[in-house]
Amino acid sequence: MKEIQQEITPITNEDLFIILNHPNAHFDYPIHCHPEYEINLVMNTRGSRIVGDSTEDFGPLDLVMTGPYVPHVWKSPLKTNHVITIQFSGDLIDFPIVNKRLFLPIRQLLLDSRQGLSFTGPEQLSVRDRILELTRMQGFQSATAFLDILNALATANRKVLMSNLCDSKNIVHTSKSRRIAKVCDYIEKNLCQNIRLADVAELVNMSESAFSHFFKKRTNISYITFVNNMRISKACQLLANTTLSASEICYACGFNNKSNFIRIFTKKKNMTPIEYREYISQMLIKY
Repeated sequence: MKEIQQEITPITNEDLFIILNHPNAHFDYPIHCHPEYEINLVMNTRGSRIVGDSTEDFGPLDLVMTGPYVPHVWKSPLKTNHVITIQFSGDLIDFPIVNKRLFLPIRQLLLDSRQGLSFTGPEQLSVRDRILELTRMQGFQSATAFLDILNALATANRKVLMSNLCDSKNIVHTSKSRRIAKVCDYIEKNLCQNIRLADVAELVNMSESAFSHFFKKRTNISYITFVNNMRISKACQLLANTTLSASEICYACGFNNKSNFIRIFTKKKNMTPIEYREYISQMLIKY
């Protein structure tokens, strides 16, 4: 696979956001990333998309948000693609106002978008209508409408797309725990090894059962799921960017046998490791 192209977006330092409305978009660009946040509304079509290591079919309405430098691409055989894209600064999360109490749901949305988010349910239609209205607005009214869209997304039903939904940096940030930070650092450094629950629990001076309860309470995800997702995320990177066999990748990611690796990978990605590699290769445009 070729390296991911970094897009140079038209947004400037003077812009709060930009909106790109393409009634007849052609999905002819390669997988790419950029330092901005992006909200992508895709209508009247169907196809496939890649967000990070996530590969999914979509249609006829798709609403996705990606954080800074999250690789993404949409593909469709149809020519009826209506795409509206909102891009805004990756520094928004550092704006002082975003740390105010009223903005905390939006701040969490920005943090979560670093793993890619897909929105479903009735809120999807509501946000679609608001985005369509935004394309017809100008001046300060558009700024308040933009913030309203972010607030609607912050409270909408959403699904994390990427395998590293338990991304260690995000986990450490949200847990606000030095012990969680210590555990995440240990797991990252020893991911390809056999990481025993007893060793991790001992690292923070807890029993195995106490640690498991503590980790789940602080992170909203079980310890085993956290480790497996970290390993699946690494496996996706190796499948996409190397020619290593599935067996080699299995052990490089810390799984103790190939059948267990394939079972966990297939459950998470809805395809086998080899199917994932083939899918990624077909989706990408060589450049």
